[in-house]
Amino acid sequence: MTKKRGLGRGLDALIPAGIEAQDRPDTVASIRLERIVPNPRQPRAAIDPHDLEDLANSIREHGILQPLIISPVDASGTHTLIAGERRLRAARLAGLDEVPVIVREVDDRQLLAWALIENLQRQDLNPLEAAEGYRQLAEDFGLSHEAIANQIGKSRAAVSNTLRLLKLSAAGRKALLENHISEGHARALLALPTAQAQSAALQAIIDRELNVRQTEELVRRLSGERRQPQVKRSPSPEEAALEDQLRVSLGTKVVLKRTKNGGSLTIRFYSDEELNSLVERLLDEG
Repeated sequence: MTKKRGLGRGLDALIPAGIEAQDRPDTVASIRLERIVPNPRQPRAAIDPHDLEDLANSIREHGILQPLIISPVDASGTHTLIAGERRLRAARLAGLDEVPVIVREVDDRQLLAWALIENLQRQDLNPLEAAEGYRQLAEDFGLSHEAIANQIGKSRAAVSNTLRLLKLSAAGRKALLENHISEGHARALLALPTAQAQSAALQAIIDRELNVRQTEELVRRLSGERRQPQVKRSPSPEEAALEDQLRVSLGTKVVLKRTKNGGSLTIRFYSDEELNSLVERLLDEG
């Protein structure tokens, strides 16, 4: 028996029991493309044209393997798309006249919930589009960050951090949406207090092709922060004594460094002769 995916607190009140495909058999029908209109509250703002072309090529060769979900026909004689935005666009690009569909009875709130959950479960969703989807689930449906995380299979911290992206400047949001910067760059920019400061840093990131670590350092400088110097750890008496023993035994400088998961032992040499002598000593089995 297939286990039903948890809907998250509050969402099961929006999508009645039995509405998911695995809960009951569905009848697949064919509908002409011109009779399907996009979901007006579709949260997905952009789809990569190359990805869409790849999907269209696949549809030309294999057809649509997963039916679209649509609402019943309305007074204008059209159906509203519930789930399958990419497939709908790719089908039009592929030149199809008809597509396989499943008709579902939903109200406006359920329509949005379905579109949100379908998109948020996709791996190729832009972080800013995901943030907008999370915002709608939180504000329109009253879901907690934890409930959203449970529904889409992410951690609560990941949902909260993604939501913070909505505080980016307009220029930052545009750059993130167009993939000029990564989510890591965007999170670093959020440490700057004004849109002007974020935009100035953004220009530097793009012009100088900074990575995320370099961006974090730039933001620290712009914020007037200084990197805290690392405190050099002094060796323990036992470690110092061991270094001395090795130094006397090998006749050269030896540095012992401890780390969280072990450490390193550095043996210095200052000529090829010294290296050969060290190798002989270390490999001497007698």
